[in-house]
Amino acid sequence: MSNDTTAERPWRRQALFASLFALAPVFTGAPALATPVLVVDADSRQVLYQEDAGAPWYPASTTKLMTALVVFEALKAGEVTMSTHVTMTRNATKQAFLESGLTLGRAMTLEDALYAVITASANDVAVALAEAVAPDQAAFVARMNKTAERLGLTGTHFSNPNGLFDKANYTTARDLAILGMEVDRAFPGYRRFFQASAVTIDGKEIKSNNLLLTQFSGTIGMKTGFICASGRNIVGLATRGGRRMMVVILGATTERERNERSAQYLTQAFDGRLPTGAGPVEGLQNKVGAVPEDMRIRLCTDKAAAYEASRDALYPMGLPGQETFLKDRIAEQVHTIKTWVDETVKDVPLPKPRPS
Repeated sequence: MSNDTTAERPWRRQALFASLFALAPVFTGAPALATPVLVVDADSRQVLYQEDAGAPWYPASTTKLMTALVVFEALKAGEVTMSTHVTMTRNATKQAFLESGLTLGRAMTLEDALYAVITASANDVAVALAEAVAPDQAAFVARMNKTAERLGLTGTHFSNPNGLFDKANYTTARDLAILGMEVDRAFPGYRRFFQASAVTIDGKEIKSNNLLLTQFSGTIGMKTGFICASGRNIVGLATRGGRRMMVVILGATTERERNERSAQYLTQAFDGRLPTGAGPVEGLQNKVGAVPEDMRIRLCTDKAAAYEASRDALYPMGLPGQETFLKDRIAEQVHTIKTWVDETVKDVPLPKPRPS
């Protein structure tokens, strides 16, 4: 049985495709890859549109949605508080990419760490936060996977709290939508962490890559992510007229494509231009056991320019002379983080493994 919610209605699928991409010229030379998309009514949990929503994909920093959920649940259980100290450990400072710039022994509150992880996507702080909540990173990741199992995320497995590349770190658009909706359902009081569009860490400003926050009214936020293997991912949530809509896009080529397509799908969802009656998001089937698409050759080699050109032809929104769906101008919400030195942390080298 097909996972395509419109597969049994070819006329509707064709009409829907034409509606969704009416702006895009026909492109036939095309190495462009169809990547996963999912649009869900977050109140009814009904699928409005999907393409390959059960296909495995590398989550990149959308992983941090689960990191946040595990921390929120620890707060609710009284294991930690918003003022709990989160200190940069040697393990945390070894993380690659999107670093906060903090050195060994710098500390911040758990509340500030959540902003650093969600808004600034700081990979190093994500590890420090995990180590502050659980005995160590491995124990925290075990909680992440236990929570994924509880939520029925059958196509998801985590190997770290920040989303850096690991073949054992994978998910699907279906699972990310369920995860995002659970975060907002269970902890609406923590929306502020997802609505901030920038943070300053000891005076250094880091902006969110989610332009929906400042250019699409009603955006609640959620999470973006990028590694070469995944392309540019987003889990976006917005509310208008008392309704909430969620979009998940995986494998976008540029930030422009990711943000414009997200805004386009959300606009069409709020305008009632996407079909209903496709069933609940939980009814989508994950392709369990399949291997995630690896986008590295397309995005991070000498083939990248040609691939990007093919995607620009398919999704020209926001390019010069083309219509944009990011039409609003919303004031930034900036959260200020100040750190201090945790004097209890010593710069002791980690033991080196013995030669085998």
